[in-house]
Parts: sequence; structure tokens; C-alpha cells
Amino acid sequence: MPDRRKHRGPYPEDDRLFAPAVWPVLHQAIADLAWMLSKGYAPRSALKLVGDRYGLVARQRTAVGRSVCSDQALKRRQQRCVDPRQISGEELQIDGYNLLTTVEAALSGGMILPGRDGTYRDMASMHGSFRRVEETRPALELIGRAIAELGVGRCVWFLDRPVSNSGRLKGIIDELAARHGWSWTVELVPNPDALLAESDRIVVTADSAILDRCRRWANLARLIVGEHVPDANVIEIV
Repeated sequence: MPDRRKHRGPYPEDDRLFAPAVWPVLHQAIADLAWMLSKGYAPRSALKLVGDRYGLVARQRTAVGRSVCSDQALKRRQQRCVDPRQISGEELQIDGYNLLTTVEAALSGGMILPGRDGTYRDMASMHGSFRRVEETRPALELIGRAIAELGVGRCVWFLDRPVSNSGRLKGIIDELAARHGWSWTVELVPNPDALLAESDRIVVTADSAILDRCRRWANLARLIVGEHVPDANVIEIV
């Protein structure tokens, strides 16, 4: 079925599945899952055990899984995290879809999940195709202003070439960068995760696989949403 969404907002059942009354259960599920991962349990089987114990439906399990990391991963990520306010003059390498969809979701009232590692993550999914929504340009404008305020020297956006419409998104980013005089370039690559994980620059992402391998990273999505989207739908379950 084609993606006809005009926003990356909440799903119809989110108000019920993630109501404040449910937060304590989700918080305990996150604590249990973090303990199991820290003890070496396999992530998939651990999430099933925790989800079954607390009677979580699929979307709640996804949220819990996206919010958790082990104690060991948490320590590594904290050690490698660079304060976004200390990146003036640095080059950023951006996990493009990861950052953009989170800011889009925040602007459209979609759920924002604070991770155990301090990141903000969304619940959007693209399934191999990117569809521009009404918040795409405003989100890029917001990201651009925030990066300019931080005094970043240069940004390289990495987009997944196999994702449909990546070329169109590149065109939008290029156009905005030229209009505002932002020092941005966009690269379409087969696998951004592999490049970002090995980068010697500061990486912008909330992708766990990258965070566990990269040398340095900046928690930019959280700064942007926290400071510039005051009405964001942040689900406090960690």
C-alpha cells in the first residue's frame, strides 16, 4: 500500500497505548529489559519475555526496545558523547533520515521517546521509501538554524541511496543550503551506517548500531527538539 501520510504524527491508538497512566508499566519494562541486556540476554528474546510479562502490544514493545540499551552500551555512549554546545568549528556527519524524521515527528505531534542513553527517537517508519510530509521543509529549516547557532563549520548529510526518493530529498537540502549559505553537502551512499560508524568526525545520530561503534557523536536531535519544539509529545517512560 502506498504511503499517503501528510505528517509523521501519532498513530490512532497512541493516546491510549502511551497514556500517562501506562508510563509506570512501560518504565518498569524498560528497567527489566535493560537489566537483561546488561546480563547478556539476546535482545529479541529478552524483549519478548518482558513484553509477555507486562502484556505489551506490538507498538509498546517497539517503544520499549527503542528506549533501552545495556549498562555497558550506556557507559560507552556517554564517554563518546560530545556536548553540542562545544562543537563550534567542527565538521558534523549527519545520519540524514535519522535526524530529519525525529524533528519532523516532533513538529507534527508524533511520539518522541527519550532513550536510556539520552537520545530522542521517533516511532516513524519508512519501509524503504521516503515520503515528504508537510513538516519536511520546516524541520530542515529548524535543523539548519540550530546548527548555524552552534557555529558548526561544515555538515555532510548521508542519505541511503536504496531508499526511494532520496534524490528528491537531496535536492531539497541542497536548495535550502544554497539559499541560506549553509556549508552543507549531501551524499547518497549504499549504507550510511557503515560509513558513520567508522568516521573520525562528530556523528549526529540516535541509531544504536552507529552509537556503539563511532568515535564521537553529538546528541543534536534532543537539543533541537528540547529547545525549539516546546510542545513536542515526549513520552517520559525512561
